[in-house]
Amino acid sequence: MPVRRLMQCIAAAVAAVLVLSGCSGNGGSAPVVVGEAKRGGSVTVAEVNVFSSFNPYSAGGNTDINSKIGYITHSGFYYLDDAAKVVRNEKFGRYEKVSDQPLKVRYTVNEGVKWSDGEAIDAGDLLLSWAAGSGYFNDADPAAGTGTTYFSVASDTSGLASTVLPEIGDDGRSMTLEYAAPYADWEVAFDVGLPAHVVAAKGGLNDEEDLIDLIRDSPRGDVEAPAVNAPLKRVADFWNSGFDSKGLPQDPSVYLSSGPYIVRDIVPEVSMKLVRNRDYVWGSEPWLDEINVRFTGAVTAAVDALRGGQVDIISPQPAAGTEELFAGLANQGNTVERYNQSGYDHLDLKFSGPFAEEAVREAFLKTVPRQAIVDAVVGDLLPEAKPLDSHVFLPGQPKYEDTARNNGSSEYAEVDIAGAKALLDGGTPTVRILYNRDNPNRAAAFALIRESAALAGFTVVDAGQGSADWARSLGGDGYDASLLGWIGSGAGVSRVPQIFRTGAGSNFNGFSDGDADKVMEQLAGTTDLGKQDELLAEIDKQIWESAYGLPLYQTVGTTAFSPRVAGIKTSSGPLGVWWNVWDWRLAS
Repeated sequence: MPVRRLMQCIAAAVAAVLVLSGCSGNGGSAPVVVGEAKRGGSVTVAEVNVFSSFNPYSAGGNTDINSKIGYITHSGFYYLDDAAKVVRNEKFGRYEKVSDQPLKVRYTVNEGVKWSDGEAIDAGDLLLSWAAGSGYFNDADPAAGTGTTYFSVASDTSGLASTVLPEIGDDGRSMTLEYAAPYADWEVAFDVGLPAHVVAAKGGLNDEEDLIDLIRDSPRGDVEAPAVNAPLKRVADFWNSGFDSKGLPQDPSVYLSSGPYIVRDIVPEVSMKLVRNRDYVWGSEPWLDEINVRFTGAVTAAVDALRGGQVDIISPQPAAGTEELFAGLANQGNTVERYNQSGYDHLDLKFSGPFAEEAVREAFLKTVPRQAIVDAVVGDLLPEAKPLDSHVFLPGQPKYEDTARNNGSSEYAEVDIAGAKALLDGGTPTVRILYNRDNPNRAAAFALIRESAALAGFTVVDAGQGSADWARSLGGDGYDASLLGWIGSGAGVSRVPQIFRTGAGSNFNGFSDGDADKVMEQLAGTTDLGKQDELLAEIDKQIWESAYGLPLYQTVGTTAFSPRVAGIKTSSGPLGVWWNVWDWRLAS
């Protein structure tokens, strides 16, 4: 069977959580089951990274595998399909815009929708999700180092931050959000997160009603007059880290499900078993009774597992030199899809330590051999692959070429050791780089950067960690630069402030630019797509001018699956094949 290619074009900004999508090639339709197909059975999926948290919404838990497991064990008002289009799930509930001036949106959960312990999903769950996602109670001043950030969310809070304290409906299952200003991403700005009754109990409260009263009665955070809200902080502290676990917690309330599958067993850093949620009727009915996940790490391990029949579906991150491995799989009757992901790998510099000075940041960036990294990692996976020249656009998007010509990226088009030495003026800084040591692509990039930077006088130190722990070090003090990747879902523009706004949840390197913050605030309220692109281009230029870091390359994805399974379709976003898990089935 030939390799199927899904070379997709993504129009507008790539994001970690939310992006704006234009078009995507579908790479052909999924295999069709002919004849009578029966429900039931199990499949096994290989995943590169290991599971670490039942809270994928937190900054520390927002990894790709945690998000995938969170997706199939949680349900909500909508999901995004493989073309990044919003699909409303009216079996779960409904949401509707009830006013434009001011912008008001009402959310109502259907009667009978519940957590796997039998507790109803209700207004308390909606209110907790809003409290976490809005930053409403935060009074932290990142620049001054004062105040408190309560819920450490990965998503950008600036949209929901413009809402007032929500109004709970008399039915106990609805909530209305009122925005102080228009918000471009209102349709994908909010959904249900973690169970409020669990967070309340684990946070030291008597019950969910106490949590509702606490949220309702607590004042909005005031940066000018910070004051610690101790009961709220206990609740937020549990929300932030209480759901973190590499294994199956002894307390089942920590891993409740509201989605089509429930986690049944975990062998830490090895495997996970999920079984069908038999009570789930508020979404598409899944075909399979059981899904097993194996954490395989390297590409070769995943390929060997599929070839040997230990797994049915793999989605490893390919690297240069792996083309023959996948060609061999296709020749054995497996389906292989290669596609451009809506994501990219990048090098970020912290605005502290050796990189507190802009000249040192500029010097280091001049030493980074971006084309050599692209050659080593991407190789022949994409024809004539080049370094990425934008922090907010991807190649093929209408604004990419024009932005790349004018944003200042040309300053780092070639390695410039002499220029770096001149900026250092005899200095020999030591730089610690954090990355996932278990990711061969990041390891290759690190080695090339270390070798090149040494020519200018830098001493580059390996601060990398294994795949289970490295992401939790982001934002900490144990490194000066990081190699990581963002991948977006394809709806909205919230990803940009999520990463670059001062104090934002995914702003791990301490970047802060007042002018950029103002443009991002304007972006959040702009619904005109052309104007959004103009604002994104302006933000991109400001990021380059600050010597923030370097985008390296757009990531390439590969999915392969055996003829034993059907219903598999790949999305270019962070969920990959998992977005339509309910359609997975055994081929007849």
